[in-house]
Amino acid sequence: MTREQQNEIKYEVKKSPKRRLLDYARITLAAAMYAAAISFFLDPNSLVPGGVTGISIILNRIIKLETGTLVLLMNIPILAVGMWKFGLKFILSTIYCTALTSFFINIFAPYGPITTDLFLAAVTGGGMMTLGIGLAFKAGATTGGMDIVVKLLRLKYPHLKTGFLFLLVDAAVVAVSALIFRNVDVALYAGLVVVVNSVLLDVVLYGRDGAKMIYIISDRPEAITVRLLEELDIGVTYISGVGAYSGKEKQVIFCVMKKQLSPKAEEIVRQEDPGAFMIVTSASEIFGEGYKNIFSEKL
Repeated sequence: MTREQQNEIKYEVKKSPKRRLLDYARITLAAAMYAAAISFFLDPNSLVPGGVTGISIILNRIIKLETGTLVLLMNIPILAVGMWKFGLKFILSTIYCTALTSFFINIFAPYGPITTDLFLAAVTGGGMMTLGIGLAFKAGATTGGMDIVVKLLRLKYPHLKTGFLFLLVDAAVVAVSALIFRNVDVALYAGLVVVVNSVLLDVVLYGRDGAKMIYIISDRPEAITVRLLEELDIGVTYISGVGAYSGKEKQVIFCVMKKQLSPKAEEIVRQEDPGAFMIVTSASEIFGEGYKNIFSEKL
C-alpha cells in the first residue's frame, strides 16, 4: 500500500460521522476536565499553570473579569492565526473546545477550591489539566491558547516533544506570576504544576513506549536468535559485519524490545555465549508493528 493510499484511508476515517461524533464527545470531556482543574484547584489558589490560562488568572486579579471570559477573549487572535495555519477543519474543533472550556471554567468557579493545600492543588490540578490537554489533542483539537502556539512551534521544530515546548512557554508565565503576586511560595507550587504538565503530557501523548535496542556480536548467533524469537517473541534482524582486526565475517544480531524484556534477553546471551559482545542502549520512540503507527500524525 502506497503512502498516498494510506493518507486517503486516514482522511476517510477522519471524515466518518461516527468518528467525528466520538471525537467531539472526547473534546467535551477534555474541556470539562481542563476547566475542573482550573476552577477547583488552580485558580482559587492563585496557582498559575502557564499559557493563556495562566495569564487569564493573573489578569483576573487585576481587572476582576471572570477567568473563563478572559480565556475566551485572549484566544480570539490565536484562533485566527490557527485557522490560517491549520485550516478550518482543525480550528472548528478547537473553537468548540476553547469556548466550552471557558464556559465550564465560569460554571465551575463558584464551587472551588476543593482543597487549599497548595501541594495537593498543584499535583491534582496539574494532572487533571494535562489529561484534558492530551485527550483534546488525541481527538484532533486543542484547548486553545498556547496549545496552538506549541503546534506552530512543532511545525518548525518537530524534533522537540510537546511537553518540553509547554515547559518552556509556561515557565515564562510562571516567572511573571511571581513578580505580580509577590509570593515566591505560590510561584514555586505553580512551577510544580508546569513540571507535572510537562512530564505527564509526554506520557499521555506518546505512551511509555521507551524500549531497549540491543546489538549482539557472538560466535553463536543462531542459538541466541532462536531463543530470542521463541522465548521473548520479538523481531530479530541480522546485520552482516566484518571484524576490522581479524577480517572475520560476523552476523550481528540487532533487536528492539520493551524495557521489561531486556534483562531476560541479556540472560539468554550470557547463557548461550558468555564471551559475546553486547551493546544495550535506550530508544525513546519506536515505530512499526507492536509499537506506534508510522503513519499516525505527530502531536
